[in-house]
Amino acid sequence: MILTIAARELRSLFLSPLAWSLLAVMQFILAWLFLVQLENFALIQPRLASMENAPGVTDLIVVPLFSNVAILTLLLIPLLSMRLISEELRSGTFALLLSAPVSISRIVLGKYLGLLGMLGIILLMSSVMALSLLAGGVLDVGRLVAGLLGLGLVMAAAAAVGLYMSTLSAQPGVAAVGSYGLLLFLWLINLAAGAEGKGSALFAWIAMPTHFDHMLSGLVRSSDLIYFILCIGLCLILAVRRIDSLRCKP
Repeated sequence: MILTIAARELRSLFLSPLAWSLLAVMQFILAWLFLVQLENFALIQPRLASMENAPGVTDLIVVPLFSNVAILTLLLIPLLSMRLISEELRSGTFALLLSAPVSISRIVLGKYLGLLGMLGIILLMSSVMALSLLAGGVLDVGRLVAGLLGLGLVMAAAAAVGLYMSTLSAQPGVAAVGSYGLLLFLWLINLAAGAEGKGSALFAWIAMPTHFDHMLSGLVRSSDLIYFILCIGLCLILAVRRIDSLRCKP
C-alpha cells in the first residue's frame, strides 16, 4: 500500500504543470551555473597548474554545484509539498483516503516516498552533470559520493518538513509559507553560532548547513547522519500525529 500511494502521488505530481515548470526552471538555472563555473575553471587553470596542492575540479565545480542544488531545492520543495495533505484536506478527498483499509503511517510514508521520487530525479540530474566532468578531468570519487549523500539527505529532510507543514493547514499557500519559514530557520540559524558559548554550539548543531558542509568536504560522520535521521523521523511522526488528531475530530 505504501508503494501504491507513492506511485499515485508521483503520478499526480507529474500530471501537474507546476512540477514540470519547476523542474525545467531549476534545470535551466543549474545548467547555467554549471557552465559558468566550468568556464571560470578553464580561465584559471593555467594559474592552478603552477600552484602546489591546487584545488581541483571537485573543489571548484562539483562542490559549488551541489551547494547551488541544495539552495534551489529548498526553494522548490515547499511548492511541491504544499499540496500533499492540505489540498486533500481542502477538497475533502482526504476523508476518503482515511476510510481505506490502510494505516495513517502508511499514508504518510507513501506520500513522502512519492515526493522523494520527484527529488530523486533532481539528484540524478545533478550527479549526471558532475559525472560529465570525467570526460575531461579527474574527480575525487569519495568526495563526490559524500556530497551526493549529503545532498540527498538535505532533500529528504526538507521533504519531511514540507510534508509536516502540509498537515497543518487546509490552504496549500499557507503550508508553503510555513515550509519556507521553517527551512529558512534551519538553514540560517548557524549565523547565531558565531558568538562563543553553549547556545552557539546548539545553534550550530541545529543548522542544516553545518552537517551538509561536512559531507561536501568529504567527511561522513555518524553525528551528521543521526541529525538528518532525527529530522526526518521527527517530522514524519509529527505528521502522523497531526493527521490522527484530525481524524479524531467530530
